[in-house]
Amino acid sequence: MQKIVIIGAGSLVFSSRLTADILTYPELSNSRFFLVDTDPDRLSYAEKICKRIFKEGSYTKASVVSSLHRREVLRDADFVVISILVGGMEAITSEIDIPFKYGIDQCIGDTLTPGGIMRCLRTLPVLLEIAEDIKELCPKAHILNYTNPMGMLTQGLMEAYPELSQVGLCHSVQGTSEEWAKRLNIPYGEVNFLCAGINHETWFLKFEHNGKDMLPAMRNLAVQPEIWLGDSARMEYVKHFGYPVTESSGHVSEYSGWFRKDNDRVAKYCSSEHSEWNGGHGFIKELYARPDWKDQMQRKADWDDPIDLSRSQEYGSQIIYAIVTGKPTLIYGNVQNHGFIENIPEGSIVEVPCFVDKNGLQPVRVGRLPEHLAAINRMQLSVQDLAVKAVQTGDAEYVFQAMALDPLTAMSCTLDEIRTMTRELMQAHAKWTPGMQGALPEAKELLFGNEFGGKVEKHVDPSTANKPD
Repeated sequence: MQKIVIIGAGSLVFSSRLTADILTYPELSNSRFFLVDTDPDRLSYAEKICKRIFKEGSYTKASVVSSLHRREVLRDADFVVISILVGGMEAITSEIDIPFKYGIDQCIGDTLTPGGIMRCLRTLPVLLEIAEDIKELCPKAHILNYTNPMGMLTQGLMEAYPELSQVGLCHSVQGTSEEWAKRLNIPYGEVNFLCAGINHETWFLKFEHNGKDMLPAMRNLAVQPEIWLGDSARMEYVKHFGYPVTESSGHVSEYSGWFRKDNDRVAKYCSSEHSEWNGGHGFIKELYARPDWKDQMQRKADWDDPIDLSRSQEYGSQIIYAIVTGKPTLIYGNVQNHGFIENIPEGSIVEVPCFVDKNGLQPVRVGRLPEHLAAINRMQLSVQDLAVKAVQTGDAEYVFQAMALDPLTAMSCTLDEIRTMTRELMQAHAKWTPGMQGALPEAKELLFGNEFGGKVEKHVDPSTANKPD
């Protein structure tokens, strides 16, 4: 009778999907689920949906308890699954709209970019509090973290609590590999692949069918108009760098300065005309702005919108099953790099294959990535490291430095503009970042020269005007 605590259980899809997946294993059909959320309405719906899954699947031995307070249910947990959002739509809207005023056009903004950096600032402190409770109440529990920005949060958690069993999880490896199998008209169960890199930018180094290398065929498909149009930025990666990358075009278009330079380029590479996942402006707001979420959850609770009770490709249930039964499985997880990828910095968070059994996760050594792929990954890792340092130290200059090194931001703004924008963002997010204690990057004088005949003119940074520090 495994005790499984799900923190952030009030999501519209995730917690019900995980619950249904876990119960597909007969050995886990007597699991005890403990649902935690800070929103009582969402929590109530989540419990009703969970009970409906029990009923429809005839899982008579499973049970569920819900709580607004995680400490009430964490003691002696076997597994803690975390999928939270701090700040909600208000925070997401500001971290998309404020940078847009400065010419930074984000689509998702939950991994890198100003949105990902601000999400780290407001989420990592909450995760550290959860980890402290786990250390006290259930130190042997296995932590499965699904919360973005995955790389930053996993780094912060693993550096602070190396003694806890934990892994960062995403669905992009499974989703992208299935997508390519369909494009190649290959049964997914017959595919053999190897993937390695960092979350949301992991590379398919091998993709085989019955021993045949399919990478040449994938490179050919990437330039077929019917595929390129619906996945433009990601297919550009394949065309120019030779290896398929995980996640959607919306994500990968944000991680560089190549695609979102101006309205014309966004229309060319990131148009939502052919696919909503292609990267249109502010798509994250559409994903989270669900005014009818109560109706949707009620329909799930009433089984008017039935939940598929067959097992999905999500790794959470597979990990739990392997640890409980000892029957090994292979998943892709986000872990600290201890020689698993040789040309990625030691200690950085990498996404690599991991075997799982009763001993937990054992990451697999991949070796070296092709150097140009490692270089692309390393550009992201520097930004992630600075954002984590900002939380660890409370030093707002690290926030500015992370923004300045972010490729999309650097492409769009001068250093003066980035500093001004960072101050504005941090002021807008102050209520969700108490660990920063109101700190802002230092205000700097704006100096201008050539257009004034060589004379240096000083101007006030607009973010400081009438705004006391």
